[in-house]
Amino acid sequence: MAQTSEIEWTESTWNPVTGCTKISLGCKHCYAKRMAERLQAMGQANYANGFNLTIQPHMLELPLRWKKPRMIFVNSMSDLFHKNVPFTFIQQTFDVMARAHWHSFQVLTKRAERLAELSPKLEWASNIWMGVSVEDIRYRSRIKALQSAGSSTKFLSLEPLLGPLHDLDLHGIDWVIVGGESGPKARPMDPAWVIDLRDQCACAGVPFFFKQWGGTNKKQAGRLLEGRTWDQMPRDRKATIQSL
Repeated sequence: MAQTSEIEWTESTWNPVTGCTKISLGCKHCYAKRMAERLQAMGQANYANGFNLTIQPHMLELPLRWKKPRMIFVNSMSDLFHKNVPFTFIQQTFDVMARAHWHSFQVLTKRAERLAELSPKLEWASNIWMGVSVEDIRYRSRIKALQSAGSSTKFLSLEPLLGPLHDLDLHGIDWVIVGGESGPKARPMDPAWVIDLRDQCACAGVPFFFKQWGGTNKKQAGRLLEGRTWDQMPRDRKATIQSL
């Protein structure tokens, strides 16, 4: 199930949990909800409940069967730190990630408070990357929660970017992803917001990844920023961004 991904910053997706509930402004036009409802209509068994949160224990050990190392986005169709995901299941998910040590796992949450609460109780293998979504200034506190987490690689997903994010505290952050909203009701993103974030990353020495401009036709809008793509990854931590 979903062994490859079109998401620019990963290679595969793995969904031991499906479904979610809206928690903040970035959720308004949730792509995962639209996709889950489409898959439900197609009769896909994992989406029999549509976008209602559903634990999928039969999906837990899937990465162990993928022998070639890959970058894996965990729960692209949910949020592992949702309040209705039992802690024991989160532990089981972390155990699989640790055992599948040849992969790198990207976990992303908007539930930063629960992340901070549970982090000391989790075993953070070195191949587990932890990120939080921050779509506008009202949610910047999620960054502080991430900084306290036990993961060795920490990243920010500033998508869909809905407003400026000036003077971010990037201490301990290893990677920043920025992207505009896409889809039929996409909210606009000001290029100045993106350039400011790119420059903040340059000053802090943090790798910067520009995913997309988004809009109603994201392929047409593309992902060039000032004439080039920005595809830095955490392994480029010490790289200096040139030609600003």
